[in-house]
Amino acid sequence: MSDPDLDTGLLRAFEALYAHRNVTRAAEQLGIGQPALSARLTRLRTLFGDTLFTPSSTGRGVVPTARADQLDPGVRDLITRLARLGEPVTFEPTTSERTFRLALYENPAVMLIPDLVRRLQSTGPHIRIAVIAPDPERMSEGMEDGSIDMFVGSGRTSSLWLSRTLFEEQFVVAQRAGHPRGRGPLTLDEYCALDHVLISAEGGGFSGLVDDTLAMTNRRRRVTVSVQTYALAPLIVANSDCLCTLPRRFLAKYAAAIEVMEPPFALNAIGLTAFWHPRHQEDEGHAWLRGQMFAAAQEQGRS
Repeated sequence: MSDPDLDTGLLRAFEALYAHRNVTRAAEQLGIGQPALSARLTRLRTLFGDTLFTPSSTGRGVVPTARADQLDPGVRDLITRLARLGEPVTFEPTTSERTFRLALYENPAVMLIPDLVRRLQSTGPHIRIAVIAPDPERMSEGMEDGSIDMFVGSGRTSSLWLSRTLFEEQFVVAQRAGHPRGRGPLTLDEYCALDHVLISAEGGGFSGLVDDTLAMTNRRRRVTVSVQTYALAPLIVANSDCLCTLPRRFLAKYAAAIEVMEPPFALNAIGLTAFWHPRHQEDEGHAWLRGQMFAAAQEQGRS
């Protein structure tokens, strides 16, 4: 080829001539006049350096050359692929085998993922989800390049992302069944005197949001156990006399082993929000995933 200027009109002209072997019928199929088709054929011959079609010995129609025979399968395939580019991309959850990557810290993952998985098993049985720990240094890059489909967390994030609040949840206090203090309302004096388990995301910390709130009224609790993983805290509480103060939805997952009660002081609710990059906004599959996540959040809140 001496010129890369091969457009769809030329491809369709070749396809029509090869199929009909007749200039008149090919022009009719394309909805153009014979002079216009002849002009396209001239361009095709120049592009491919070959006559492509020669007059038939019967005087009716044309005969493709060997080069045209070689080109035909590729031209038809290219036309088919070009046509598919203009077709809307549909998503069918019941048959899709797509994999979604969700970035969540442990606390929101425990509250949301079990309910999300249950929904996916019935609505998208072949879909896979990968739950990964957020990496703050790579979060923006991952959201932008599509390696992270959604981030669920609290607080402010990139102003470039789209978002929707999943829920707001109150903090409650948990103790083991049969705790020596009984099951009555918890007083502030009791709360401060008893041992507590604290989750320290950085590891090794013995003070957090609750302690900051207590300090505002010159009170202090006894944090005797610091763990870095949320899932360990309810297990410690269920097997000791320690208390823990965590979101209600999180502790609800361990209701069989612990008892929950209202804290004896006011604590601000924790809000969880789903974030995604605008590149996914019109993606049917991603829209479906968002819907499943929102529904899972609502269902869990009613359970």
